[in-house]
Amino acid sequence: QVLLLDKFQSESKGRDRENTFHMKCSSCLLYSGQDVATILRLVHNLIHEEEDEEDKPSQNRMQNVGEHGQMALLGHSLAAYISMMDKEQLRKLTTRIQSDTTLWLCRLFRYENGSTCFHEDDRDGLVKVCRLVINARYEEYATEGYVVLNTRQPVIYQGASCRSGLGQHLCSQLGLPLSSLCTVPCNTLFGSQHQMDVALLEKLIKEDINAGKLPLLLIANAGTPGAGHTDKLGRLKELCDQYNLWLHVEGVNLATLALGQVTSSIMAATRSDSMTLTPGPWLGLPAVTAVTLYRHEDPALSLAAGLTSSHPVEKLRALPLWLSLQYLGHNGIVQKIKHATTLVRTVEDESDSPVVLFKFNQEGSTELAELVPTSGIDVVELEDEGTCIRFSPLLTAAVLGTREEDVESIVAKMTELIFVMSSTMSLREDFREETHKRSPSLRYINELAWPGLGVVRASTAYPGGQTPDKGFWKKQNGVYCFKHFCCSYLCFCLFHFSGPEFATEQGCIFVGMVADDVDVSDLVDTIAALGRDIEESGKLLQNMTEVVRKGILEAELQLQKANEEKLMEEGMLRQLPVVGSVLNWFSPIQSSIKGRTFSLAAGSLDSTEATYSTKAQADRPSLQDTPISSSKKLPGKIVPAFHSQSLW
Repeated sequence: QVLLLDKFQSESKGRDRENTFHMKCSSCLLYSGQDVATILRLVHNLIHEEEDEEDKPSQNRMQNVGEHGQMALLGHSLAAYISMMDKEQLRKLTTRIQSDTTLWLCRLFRYENGSTCFHEDDRDGLVKVCRLVINARYEEYATEGYVVLNTRQPVIYQGASCRSGLGQHLCSQLGLPLSSLCTVPCNTLFGSQHQMDVALLEKLIKEDINAGKLPLLLIANAGTPGAGHTDKLGRLKELCDQYNLWLHVEGVNLATLALGQVTSSIMAATRSDSMTLTPGPWLGLPAVTAVTLYRHEDPALSLAAGLTSSHPVEKLRALPLWLSLQYLGHNGIVQKIKHATTLVRTVEDESDSPVVLFKFNQEGSTELAELVPTSGIDVVELEDEGTCIRFSPLLTAAVLGTREEDVESIVAKMTELIFVMSSTMSLREDFREETHKRSPSLRYINELAWPGLGVVRASTAYPGGQTPDKGFWKKQNGVYCFKHFCCSYLCFCLFHFSGPEFATEQGCIFVGMVADDVDVSDLVDTIAALGRDIEESGKLLQNMTEVVRKGILEAELQLQKANEEKLMEEGMLRQLPVVGSVLNWFSPIQSSIKGRTFSLAAGSLDSTEATYSTKAQADRPSLQDTPISSSKKLPGKIVPAFHSQSLW
């Protein structure tokens, strides 16, 4: 028993060592396996690995998983369990799950007589719809394949404000050339700048038909990814019916179809041929598939396009959503979407769109997004407006658990930033005038892209009028004092010495946003005075550099002259490799070359002979300081006595 116990303990210790090593090296697979607790601990460590390295909590947004979210997670486990059932029983169960989910979604989002396709990637539904349309419009496509596309090239139309890379993804998945993708510009004169230009779209369709191409499908937006604008879906549907195009709609605004009151622009989406829904973010459901609703009468073509499947296991993708919808119920689903739209009205009372945009500078936008992470605001880059803050609660409120208090906190922070921005704008002209008064020591730089107080360049700080490089201010000795003084002088003032990435001027001082109590004249005086201090330091350093350079050149000339004198003194025979060595052995000669030393204080070049002679005298021991051995005898030893005279 003792032997068995020792063996068990040794195996346990060995397994612990293996587990510890496995925790550090994820590429190792243990021979003996691991228990559930160890594996879960490994997963926990991997999740919090970055937090442990940085020694601070993570700032990433974590999804708020409620009971309805737990039902979705339970659905994934049940799907794996149900997949092991008998085939006939599995077929009946999956058919019931998919038919129920289809019926509920079509009723919720007012899409009559629709079918559903559940897919992990929210773009896969559109890819399969395109395959369906190709099979329907090209009758011989099922037998001839891509050869039939050469007769009439298919064309897919999308708006310029569609998701980035969506059209390229379609072409790559369908095997179509990029020439089959036509991007329709947005309105430029009338209507929203983020809506598709319907008149231009009709013109492009006519041109493609005259060129022998086949207009196939149009992708419209009910809530563009950037600004949340909705295309004119009613007019687009009429245009598609006229030219026999398939209309596909996607966007976050489709969630409002579940509400009691729906705008006419969104209601027109129910007449589309297909639309993609993402109920996961809308309802706060983790790992729930996207759903594409479509109308088509031929089930064989739907099966060929991949919209439906004959495998019962694939139909289990709808199980997490089926469980979650039953848990929430109709009222719970509507309440979550209504709560998100209410949060929008907290920010802007008269807003009809569930997405609100605020135009801010990049630094203010990033800072505001980090202040209240649960608000769900993020920073987006729009082509026309630039950097903006986007508040889209339909995508984030249910996931992050956003409350009205969070939105009110964001509004308060924005009010403070707007006050500082207004003060900055009112003082920009004063800053320009004060800078011009101190010309040419300071030069005002007209940097339109900079949102702060202004941009200046201390012209006198550059010797010879040369333009400094990008890191000039960082190389000077006075830069730390300059930053420290400015930060203590103005608590609201931000100084940047290299400028933002979009700046056209480099080597300047970028003065950020300021409050209204800032004395602009004192601020400009401070910049000018410190610029003069840096100039004087730069001149001193430049003079010292010139003195050192001249000293080095003079030393090189003297050493070259000494080498020539040595050559004349020793003769040519001593320079030969073998003869010189023998001659130096029989008749050695002492070198007469002296070293050189350069004095920075005096700026003179001297010989090192005096230095080495002084050092040699200091190292030579004095005869009078030589210690005299003691004549005292130690017990057991005979110690001879020496006198200082006997040494000589």
